[in-house]
Amino acid sequence: MSMRKAAPLAALAATALTLSACAQSERDDSGSGGDADGTFTFGAAGAPEVFDPFYASDGETFRVTRQIFEGLVEVEEGSSEIGPGLAEKWEPSEDGKTWTFTLREGVKFSDGETLDAQAVCDNFERMADQNETAQAGPAEYWAYSMEGFGDDSLYRSCEASDEQTVVLKIARATSKFPAMLSLSAFGIQSPKALEEGKANDVKKQGEGFAYPKNSENPVGTGPYTFDSYDEANKTVTLKRNDDYWGDKAKNAEIVFNIIPNESTRRQELEADSINGYDLPNPVDWKALEDDGNQVEIRDPFNILYVAFNPESNPALKDLKVRQALDMAVNREQLVKSQLPEGATAASQFYPDTVEGYNKDISVTKYDPEAAKKLLKEAGQENLKLTFAYPSEVTRPYMPNPQKIHEAIRKDFEKAGVEVEVVTKPWNGGYLDGVDNGQFDAWLLGWTGDYNSADNFIGTFFGNLKSNDFHTSATDFGADLSKALKDADQTVDEAERTKKYEELNHKIHDEYVPGLPISHSPPAIVVNEDVEGLVASPLTAERFSSVTVGGK
Repeated sequence: MSMRKAAPLAALAATALTLSACAQSERDDSGSGGDADGTFTFGAAGAPEVFDPFYASDGETFRVTRQIFEGLVEVEEGSSEIGPGLAEKWEPSEDGKTWTFTLREGVKFSDGETLDAQAVCDNFERMADQNETAQAGPAEYWAYSMEGFGDDSLYRSCEASDEQTVVLKIARATSKFPAMLSLSAFGIQSPKALEEGKANDVKKQGEGFAYPKNSENPVGTGPYTFDSYDEANKTVTLKRNDDYWGDKAKNAEIVFNIIPNESTRRQELEADSINGYDLPNPVDWKALEDDGNQVEIRDPFNILYVAFNPESNPALKDLKVRQALDMAVNREQLVKSQLPEGATAASQFYPDTVEGYNKDISVTKYDPEAAKKLLKEAGQENLKLTFAYPSEVTRPYMPNPQKIHEAIRKDFEKAGVEVEVVTKPWNGGYLDGVDNGQFDAWLLGWTGDYNSADNFIGTFFGNLKSNDFHTSATDFGADLSKALKDADQTVDEAERTKKYEELNHKIHDEYVPGLPISHSPPAIVVNEDVEGLVASPLTAERFSSVTVGGK
């Protein structure tokens, strides 16, 4: 299943012009690169879900499709800010509902088709026009970002006013626009390939979905093209796009070698069978570096939290109970004992680089005796909680779920809470359990898709009818959802920032829908032969700049 700091709309257009001028000079086709014959082999933790990014929701798919497709805007390398992509500049209307994008000239899809404004609009109309099966499942990134389909959708229309000019209209101003267009799911695809591959013909198949031919033949504008997926040997191979509009990829091909076990990935790196892999265990960082590898530690752009379900356990409807659990967690000790160097205890549900972060809010003080007192006042001195954690997974914000859970469980027990431990495999019941409200409390987290408050707390609490924190069962849920929508559609940056600061204060002091725990810096490792990797705080690396063996 991933915005910039929004600026005042009038200023945003000028900023975009400046950004596009810089990017134009840096990324125009200068003929540099593209002369190497090497192969960059990356150890992937899992197989891609599907090769059409619009229907994907997992990082392993996006890691592949990010090399093939590009969006109208792109997250700048090594950053969480957006810059030009296939659009070299853009400008909003005064009310923030109409956005005009000027496309780069001379861009072609890898099948030879020309990227023009009509091709872009064909993509948006395709995304908006989904059947019931896709709306209910695979098209979830559109559903979450565009807030639904049809009349409920944020999307209204796309018009090609000339060959290089795209006019997108949305229902209301929003701080996440146009940053949401940097999502891998919104990569622009060849309209010819979409039509020939019957891209929208998604069907239900057992407990999953059957995808059309387009999902097996991805055609984008990016620096690499899809070559093959060898399911038997568990490899995905991409080839350099020699007709790419910008600087050509440094290596002739990328091979993603699918290796689910993290320890095995490390062994394969040590044997030089792969050149790198993601999310090495923090306890291995030093040993990996001592062996000559390069451990690139990303800036933390995530949040680990404990979520509550007041529908499952009515005791959690009481603010005093939630505050007691907040006081019971020794965040500072958890960070020191369970998380890598550079991790920090969290006071809010997103990191301090995102607009609206309230610097006046402190991390909740660890005080088990005060927690016991609050529980007694609430008549819950014998509180029981079903508290869950996932197995068979490593997440950027949660390197060892079992140990983190154990530390928090012991903290709860010190405050007098009786904990029933539940664990399920990440993709074998845990996420379904969260979605179906099976637990009273559980560990989960989020890595931001782009730099925006809405991408964090809007995702968590914005939809009153459907959110993992079950805020519809609380006395504050409706007010919080309404306030989040109001803040998101506020055009003036200073006013919007103030609203988010106030919301963060209320979430911390008055609402406590869950417990923000920590922000953790995830790492990516490559061997000594690799040069040119730019680590992304969004864990969204592009590999076209990578060289292997000095080539």
